[in-house]
Order: sequence, then structure tokens, then C-alpha cells
Amino acid sequence: MPGPRPANEVVVLTAEQMPRTITRIAHEILEKNPGDAKLAVVGIHTRGAFLAVRIHKLLGEVGGRQYDKGDLDISFYRDDVAARGAVGVIPHTPHPVVKDTDLPFDIDGATVVLVDDVLYTGRTIRAAVDALFDYGRPAAVQLAVLVDRGHRELPIRPDYVGKNLPTAPKERISVRLEECDGKDEVVLVRSKEG
Repeated sequence: MPGPRPANEVVVLTAEQMPRTITRIAHEILEKNPGDAKLAVVGIHTRGAFLAVRIHKLLGEVGGRQYDKGDLDISFYRDDVAARGAVGVIPHTPHPVVKDTDLPFDIDGATVVLVDDVLYTGRTIRAAVDALFDYGRPAAVQLAVLVDRGHRELPIRPDYVGKNLPTAPKERISVRLEECDGKDEVVLVRSKEG
């Protein structure tokens, strides 16, 4: 039995709200890409890949046909990997765990919808675009995120957003998914300082 929720956590998207939010994103993708013969959904490991599976399933159900699906590991494309291991640097996140990239379709000429859980600085998406272009040249790349928390460092804007959630820089957004965390929810984690 789980204990009480920490005082610095606030649920901003419940397990009941999550399916509706993901369904809305899928509908928006189909509205923006009517009849697109080469539409593909590509999730960014780890939680983006799980969200992409859900979106892909909904696209097939609503669109009435199968779309291509894949997932992308960006570990070696990140611009902060060296800083995470630098002497005297305390990493905000642990060293990346390398996963497999699986793109079992030709991305040349495809409209690729990249899927991630949280958009923050834009560095993850920049790395994902770099990785994607190593596999070919898509006709277009669109971005779907469950949460956009602001604080961009790069000129990247999502095409599809589940929830806009302005945050303070010291706050975090924690997306929890049934597939890897045992439950669905999005939580705002406030800094314990001050």
C-alpha cells in the first residue's frame, strides 16, 4: 500500500484525465494530417516511447488504418552527456541508459510525429531531430508532448500539447506511466528549499 503523497507534490493530471488528453492529441494529429499516406509516430525513450504506443493505437482506431511506429534513443545525441560525467559537476539527472532505436520503416518523405513526455529547454527534441536525420530525410517533423512546462533554451515549439503548465525553474514535472511506473499521473514537484 503506497504511503501518503509528499507535501511538495501536486497532481496536475490524474489517471482519469490522461486518456482524454492523449485521445485529444491523437485527434489533433489526424486533423492536421488528413489522408497523409506516410504518417509515422516515433517516441523518444523512455516515457515518450510509451506515450507514442498509446497515440499510435488511437490513430489506428480513429483513422481506420495502420500508421508506422518506431522509437528513438537519443543518448549519444545529447549535448549534456559530457557534463553529466565531468569531475566536480553534480548532475541533475543520472547518466543516460542507452536503449535501442527501432525505426522499422523508411522515414524518407514521411511526416514524423516525435512524441515526448515533457518539453522543457528543447535540448531533448534537438537531439531527437539530429538522431532522426541520421536515418533519413522526413518530409516534415512534428512534435507532440504531454506537458509543455516552458523555459525554452532553443527555438522549439510543439505542434500538439496535452497540458501547458508554466513552472518555476526549480520545480520539476514528473510524468508517471503505468508501463514503467505502475500508475498514470503527472505531478508538479516543488522545490523543498526556501
